[in-house]
Formats: sequence, structure tokens, C-alpha cells
Amino acid sequence: MHTVLQSWPPRPRDPSTMLLLQTLCLGLTWALCLAAPGREFVQIERSQVREVLPLALSDQVDRCEGIEFDAIAPDAKGITFFYKGKHMWTGFHGPAELLSASYKELEQHPLLGNIDAALCLHHADDADHKHVFFFLDDKVFSYHDHTLEEGFPKDISQVFPGIPSDLDAAVECPKGECVRDSVIFFKGSEVFHYDTYTKKVKTSQWTHFPNCTSALRWLDHYYCFHGHQFTKFHPVTGSVTGTYPKDARDFFMKCPNFGRLSNHTERERCSHVHLDATASDGLERALAFRGDYFLREDERTGDGWHAFPIAEYFKEVKSDLEAVFSYASQLYLIKGDQVFLYSSGDKYELVEGYPKPLKEVLGIEGPLDAAFVCGEYSVLHVVKGQQMFDIELTAVPRAVVKEAKLPFAKLDAAMCGPDGIKVFVDAEYFQYATPMLLAYSRIRPEPHKMSLDMFGCDH
Repeated sequence: MHTVLQSWPPRPRDPSTMLLLQTLCLGLTWALCLAAPGREFVQIERSQVREVLPLALSDQVDRCEGIEFDAIAPDAKGITFFYKGKHMWTGFHGPAELLSASYKELEQHPLLGNIDAALCLHHADDADHKHVFFFLDDKVFSYHDHTLEEGFPKDISQVFPGIPSDLDAAVECPKGECVRDSVIFFKGSEVFHYDTYTKKVKTSQWTHFPNCTSALRWLDHYYCFHGHQFTKFHPVTGSVTGTYPKDARDFFMKCPNFGRLSNHTERERCSHVHLDATASDGLERALAFRGDYFLREDERTGDGWHAFPIAEYFKEVKSDLEAVFSYASQLYLIKGDQVFLYSSGDKYELVEGYPKPLKEVLGIEGPLDAAFVCGEYSVLHVVKGQQMFDIELTAVPRAVVKEAKLPFAKLDAAMCGPDGIKVFVDAEYFQYATPMLLAYSRIRPEPHKMSLDMFGCDH
């Protein structure tokens, strides 16, 4: 009989580990039942056991419960990943996944603990060749395109001389934000600025600073995460400006049922979670929808953006819209294959007979990603994936009259206003003068940071 799982059981005996052991035992029992008299038992490899567990384990961890992350880092494509124990999350919303599905080698060293720190870093002699580094105890793993590079893992001191083991956090700091291209390492109150070109290390004591369990550079700003909170800091001095700490669940992940008694306006303005839909309501008021809330800016009063629960103003819709547009002083809210039509005024009133099927109202099948009308024109521009469809709203019945391919594989929302069209992708937006330029220009404009440039946040 083959020997299996020699490194078992895992060291910690927390509830999730006990669930794993119970599931493993069931798997081994099943294998024993397959053995027939006079024949060898069936061998079960670790990789096969891992395949039994992903749904059971990943369902046990919800980052909206206020967990403390082991590490946060982007990959080479700029997608932010969150790491905790044997789990990881892609982006600012979505369920937990098993770390082993993407980085199986991190679990093949049973004497090492969980991830201490992670960062994405380009080689000094090759700016386009980015690597994701994971630090575990005194070892470092280097991945390129989710593939472990030859010769790794290595001692941290071999790859980053002068940097200690058992780190707390790490983050890249490019030249211009730091004095030179650098990595900032954290261990307790000690901070190590590692020059990636000279390999020299400058050590500081940031005793005024919280102990970071993870660190992130996002939209040219730096954040130290501690517990379920974060603090924005200057990467060279460690100085903190503004009111901190803040709760990460308000800004760095989509937690629909969290923070209902907190400052909705600050959270929704300054969140880095993408928008669901944007529009003008026909009364010089701009609207931006995200999850359970919407932001509204009244251009007549000029008092900025304010957040409100969607269910209080659009009780028939409640949350999670897909597209919104305004036409003839009425507001069209699209959710799934339904259209909700509201009259604009001091209150938003649902028009009698609605909701109606999307196909019946606009002559197009869902789901939609965005929809907008420019000024007094009667052409509705609808976005589905990479396609934009034009619909003449004065026609009966309404139908698609024109189609074009957009320079975006996927966008979250779009709106048309006096300064042109804003196209929203994740936490950024791109501005175009006309729908024609959006449809046919192949040069992408410079991105704007939504929380800073549109909503006026400081992070």
C-alpha cells in the first residue's frame, strides 16, 4: 500500500482545519472501499485531495467579516489580490478562492507558515517583466505569469540582501514617489527602504505608525492595512494626513450589508469599488449607483456629492443596477431583463405599468453594461461587452439602428454630460468628446482617478 499525505495533519487545529481533516477522512474511506481482495489499495495524491475541498473551504471565509489580511498585492496586469491563510480574493469583490489553485508551490513546503508579505516588482533591467514575490518565513518565491521561476524558493537574504525574515508587509515604491526605485518592507515598527538598483537598505523606526500586516500602492497612494482597518501614509516619511484609520470594508471591497450606520457619503464617494451605473436625471443632477447606494450631485446648488440608499428613493429596484439613462425628463433604470421608468422631480415616482421587459421597451436583449443619451438627442447608446448599439428612441417599435466596436473589452458604466462622455472602468474613467470618438478612436485617453478627480476624495 502506498504511503500518502506524509506531512499530515496540518499544525493548526482551527475549525477550518478540522473540516479539512473530516473531509480527508471521508475521501480515504471512499478509497479503501474501492480496494478489492488480493489487489492494492487505491493511491490518493495530495493534489487529488485538494480537489475535493475547494468549495467547502472557500465558503468558510468572508472578507466582509473584518478579517486581517496576510498580504495585498497586484499582479503583473494590475489586478489587486488579497491573501489570507490558504485563501485569496481577486479584485475588490467576489468570493474566496483556494490559494493552491494559482500558487500550488506555496503549499508544498509544509515547514513554512502562511504568506507574510507579497509585492509585484519589475526587474531593474527589464521594466516590462514584472514578478510577483511571496515572502514566507525566511524564504521568497518569485512568479512570472503565475509560474514559479526556476531556482525558487530562495532565502530572502539571497534575493533581497539586508532584509530580515518573518516580515509583516511589503510594497513597491517607484522613483518619483520614493527617491529611487524601491521596495518598502515592514517588520514591527522597523521600516526598510530597499533600493532595487544598488541593493542598499535604509532602515527607519516609524513608532508613530500602526504595525502593518499588509501594504498596498493603489492609484499612486500608499496604504498600511492593520486588522480590518487601513491608514494612508507618505512612502518616504511615513507621515499620515487626514482622518485615519478607516475601515477597509468601506473602501477596498464590496460589502453590501456593511456600514449602514457609518458615513455613507464618505464611503461611497471614496470607495475604490467600481460603479454599477451613472446618469443625469434630467434636472441637472448627476447620479452614480453602486450596490445598495447611489450618489447624487446637484449642479444647481453646487454642494457636492451625497449618498442615499437606493431602496429609499427607488424602492421597487432596491440595489445592484446594470444601467441607467435619462430621456424626456424620465429616468430609466435597468436591472436584469426589466426596465423601471421613473419621473424626475423632488421625488422619483415609478410610472404606471412599469417595470416592463427590456426587449419590449428598447428592442434589445440584456444584460447591458451601460446606457446613455447625450443632451437633447433622441439616440440611446447601449453598451454590451465590447459592442455599442444605437437605438432611436422616437421610433415605434424601438430597435437597434447602428452598431460599433469599442476600445474597451469591458466597462462598468458610462454617462454623457456638458463636458462629454465619461466611460468608467474599475476605479478610473476615460473622457471622450462625442459618441463617435468613443466608437472609432483607437487611442485611449489618459485615465482619470474616479475617487480623486470626480468625487474629490483625498485617497
